[in-house]
Amino acid sequence: MAADSRKTPSPVPRILIVDDDPGQRSLLESFLRSQHFATVTADSGTRALELLPDGRFDMMISDVRMPGLSGLETLRRVRLQWPTLPVLLVTAYADIRDAVIAMRDGALNYLAKPIDLDELLATVRQATGMVVSEPVAVGLPKALPAQVIAHSPLTLALFQDIALVAPSETRVLITGESGTGKEVVAEVMHAWSARSAGPLVKVNCAAIPETLLESELFGHEKGSFTGATAQRIGRFEEANGGTIFLDEIAEMSPPLQAKLLRVIQDGRFQRIGSNREIHTNARILAASNRNLEDEVKTGRFREDLFYRLNVVELNLPPLRERREDILPLANLFTSQFSRNRVRLAEGTVVCLQNFGWPGNVRELRNVIERAVLLSQSELILPEHLPAKVRDSLKQPAAAGSFDAQQLDDIERQAILAALAQHKFNRTETAKALGISRRALLYKLQRFRQQGVPVD
Repeated sequence: MAADSRKTPSPVPRILIVDDDPGQRSLLESFLRSQHFATVTADSGTRALELLPDGRFDMMISDVRMPGLSGLETLRRVRLQWPTLPVLLVTAYADIRDAVIAMRDGALNYLAKPIDLDELLATVRQATGMVVSEPVAVGLPKALPAQVIAHSPLTLALFQDIALVAPSETRVLITGESGTGKEVVAEVMHAWSARSAGPLVKVNCAAIPETLLESELFGHEKGSFTGATAQRIGRFEEANGGTIFLDEIAEMSPPLQAKLLRVIQDGRFQRIGSNREIHTNARILAASNRNLEDEVKTGRFREDLFYRLNVVELNLPPLRERREDILPLANLFTSQFSRNRVRLAEGTVVCLQNFGWPGNVRELRNVIERAVLLSQSELILPEHLPAKVRDSLKQPAAAGSFDAQQLDDIERQAILAALAQHKFNRTETAKALGISRRALLYKLQRFRQQGVPVD
């Protein structure tokens, strides 16, 4: 009779995490431990099969595509000896055929990377018997830096995710429209990580000519090319022990993408003009305002690099979708740019809150800087704002100009309709709305406070 590693569940469920990617293992381990699970990690299917006989495991989470023994083959072998052990498979390559095979072979579920941590947690709790009432996070587990504004549910949810991901060593892809604050997210991620005492090195790939970007990233030796009059330390070398933030990663050429992939895989690179390999353990945060999946489809971005970078994706909502942040941000910028006490007139507030902000936070900052310079008193009036901001009040509602209450009503109706359509399943509703599960929970909490039934 086959042995079964799933014995009487221990007070603290024990989970075996199997993944060849150290960053992914680190993410799952730190996240599940923060949620009061015990974890053991394995870097291959072979190692997992070695660990299973000696441990009392309540669940196994395994990557699908690994060198050597794949996740699917590991699942098949686990089923032969431990038929009742819950196994959750995750992969960066969401493939319906693999999903069907995994479920046929007894997988509990099949999740695609980047993993939705709330969905993962719900699955793990159910599988291990740790079913708890659905929590709605209030506030943040860590204090935000003084210059970071997070008043809207979407922004609060984003920083909740950052707080969960920051302690791990995993790579993070930060996405969002231009001007939404991706660099700020990288700064908070670094500050909340175990690497906070190390350097945070920022590289804007779009601001450096292609001919110089390789040298900027990896360094060069003296005489390696025309103009190389001295040895130069690259940014990856400088970031060793800390974090490197690669902004506008989509602007990187295919040859440089290949070199970056190697750094991700084994942490090694060479300076231009040198055969000596240099090691770096810098944590990589990348950002783009482009849709990298679309870039992959068109051949402009390597698929393997995309999946390596996109272990966790943090999407910054545009300012028009987090209007609760507009006035606090405007007040913050006013205090930064004015030497004296300057305040916003009521009409100015209405204009700022009504405008669509296509340039997001960066545009708001520039508008406030201009208004402070034009104002000769302690009051910023609508006349100190650019005409396009003032004129937004004249636009008809059909053109997209709504007051805050109208926007709240539209959002609430859309969320309630999506909830009903998905039979009040929070995870499926969040996917349909294109937001994280945590962001949805924040919004539902606000509706409850307003007396709106959401169950």
